[in-house]
Amino acid sequence: ESDTASEISFQLNRHKKTPSIGSHSSDMASVSSVSGSVLSVYSGDFGSVDAQGTVEFALDYDEKNREFQVHVSQCKDLAVVDEKKGRSDPYVKTYLLPDKARMGKRKTSVKKRTVNPIYNEVLRYKIEKMVLLIQKLNLSVWHNDPLGRNSFLGEIEIDLASWDWSNRKLNWYPLKPRSLSAVNGVDHRGVMSLSIKYVPPGSLGKWPKNPPSGEVHIWVKDVKDLLQLRPSGVDSFVKCYVLPDTSKKSFQKTRVIKRDTNPVFNHTIVYDGFHTEDLKDACVELTVWDHEKLTNHFLGGIRLGLGTGLSYGISVDWMDSTQEEVAFWQEMMLAANEWIEGLLPLRSL
Repeated sequence: ESDTASEISFQLNRHKKTPSIGSHSSDMASVSSVSGSVLSVYSGDFGSVDAQGTVEFALDYDEKNREFQVHVSQCKDLAVVDEKKGRSDPYVKTYLLPDKARMGKRKTSVKKRTVNPIYNEVLRYKIEKMVLLIQKLNLSVWHNDPLGRNSFLGEIEIDLASWDWSNRKLNWYPLKPRSLSAVNGVDHRGVMSLSIKYVPPGSLGKWPKNPPSGEVHIWVKDVKDLLQLRPSGVDSFVKCYVLPDTSKKSFQKTRVIKRDTNPVFNHTIVYDGFHTEDLKDACVELTVWDHEKLTNHFLGGIRLGLGTGLSYGISVDWMDSTQEEVAFWQEMMLAANEWIEGLLPLRSL
């Protein structure tokens, strides 16, 4: 029923609660290096001050260097965040949407104690023009808080497909409140169809000791409605890890499906070495990526686990499954040796 089957051992020193196990959470930076920047597009305090004021900037595309340039000039009449001290410490941040993860954020320096900051800085993106034209520019202004709880001061969003590229002049734009969809984190990245199954140790009938340890089977069927990064579509594949193990033994991936925003993978992975108690502490991470020669670009993912925030007694940031993902994992735990089918939305992790 699937074109590829692979088996990997899930091996952890389950009872040795040392920092070496916890260190796997830091390894996630190399597996999903974009996770920090993706989350930051919606991080911060949205309700403390009302958006007001204007921002002056200009857009240009350098054909020779294949570079998109945002010339941020200045802002005027921004909201005051610290009313007692009558101060704001503003900076400007930009994203290309919906592909936040791929491009990452750009931001200006922070200007202290002013509601009329002058920047005169250029934020640069190395990107092909045809890719740029299917994106939107999100430019937002923030107050920089030393403790990390930055305050939102206003934003503007521009559809680059309809932008007049002959207009290279600096222009003023009114800053607007955060849109409701952005505040709620609405971020459609596609939907994954998959099935999972847990085979407990010694549960295969006439071979009472086979398997000697449990197995988790993951059948990645297809993904619908991926982000279209290029006019021709997207060249996608799926990576799989069983966290906290981010070693090569844990890593698996599907083949690349080219030029298709609705790829069919039909790929099965089997992880052995699972004891039943491991199901409480492990997490299956499935991430979808766009394949390119120089680097792969994160499109979205899911994490299957109990979402407790803990793994073998250690606090980890990747044990963050949504309600849907937790319910899917729990159903598998309660129905040994049965395939559990699911349809789960991809998220930014």
